Amino acid sequence: TWHLKKIPQIVRERTFSLDSPKFEAKTKLELNSVCGIECQRKLPVPSLSDLKNLLSYETVFENGTRTLTEVNVLGAVLDPAGNTTTRRPSRKKRQIYGTDSRFSIYDKRFMTNFPFNTAVKISTGCSGILVSPKHVLTAAHCLHNGKDYVKGSKRLRVGLMKTKSRSNGRKRKGTSDGMPSFQWTRVKSTHIPKGWFKGVSGDIALDYDYAVLELKRPHKRKYMELGISPTIKMMPGSMIHFSGFDNDRSGQLVYRFCSISDESNDLFYQYCDAEPGSTGSGIYLRLKEPNKKKWKRKIIAVYSGHQWVDINGEQQDYNVAVRITPLKYAQICFWIHGNDENCTQG
Repeated sequence: TWHLKKIPQIVRERTFSLDSPKFEAKTKLELNSVCGIECQRKLPVPSLSDLKNLLSYETVFENGTRTLTEVNVLGAVLDPAGNTTTRRPSRKKRQIYGTDSRFSIYDKRFMTNFPFNTAVKISTGCSGILVSPKHVLTAAHCLHNGKDYVKGSKRLRVGLMKTKSRSNGRKRKGTSDGMPSFQWTRVKSTHIPKGWFKGVSGDIALDYDYAVLELKRPHKRKYMELGISPTIKMMPGSMIHFSGFDNDRSGQLVYRFCSISDESNDLFYQYCDAEPGSTGSGIYLRLKEPNKKKWKRKIIAVYSGHQWVDINGEQQDYNVAVRITPLKYAQICFWIHGNDENCTQG
């Protein structure tokens, strides 16, 4: 069951104009030398002043101008347990684990309907998820490498799925109902938490690998609501689901579900089969609404992708997702609504 929680408040304090970024960074779908499982155990719990710094955010607009907004955090509960994880054996590099369990969605009855039609393609090569009539949630590293915005993010576009006939209305024998094409929409502005930037957060940037894009024009599709990420024990079968546009299956929407193996306060470590391109996908659960018989899907994490980390001096790999904690829920909700009145419970 989804449990309602009281959400901390993110309050805007001051906004400053910054110089225009260079937009010269290379897009990188695999990250190196990020803080992994062992490193996470050693991290101190952020203080309130740390949180204010990490959750302050940068906004870049379509004309290339940029601002920094400083925030205050009210009502945050700091967890004294820190970033604990469950210890598991290490494994060798494999992005597809054993039998490839991914499903390509061909049938347009599924592709163009909820929840699959909430998946979008980002023009820098990643995926994303619709979280309001005008907003898309994705991974920060699809847009910014920690020091500068990536090439192509100045004229950023989001592709919403539609289906096109492969045979001018006449269906050829043996063909599918339609292949997905994209209706591309310009991005008006992009929000990235300051915790993602190198020099602010050091090695803990992966905890803040999320961003919200505001579209220039609203869409009329059903979107996915935000939810607060429960612990593994509170998930049916510890299972998560997500859909994205994996590079090795060009032009196809790829769906998968799998179980989570480890968790820290901010990250899920899992063995989902995925290839580059699905980075930035919204990870969701289907749980019952409180006091109702209805089931509801909500986004509880952002897929950050296949990552290399340094553990005890060795390079090891895992697939990781950034959890939507109460603080991140408050921040993303604030970006979507522009105030905290609609973000008191989640």
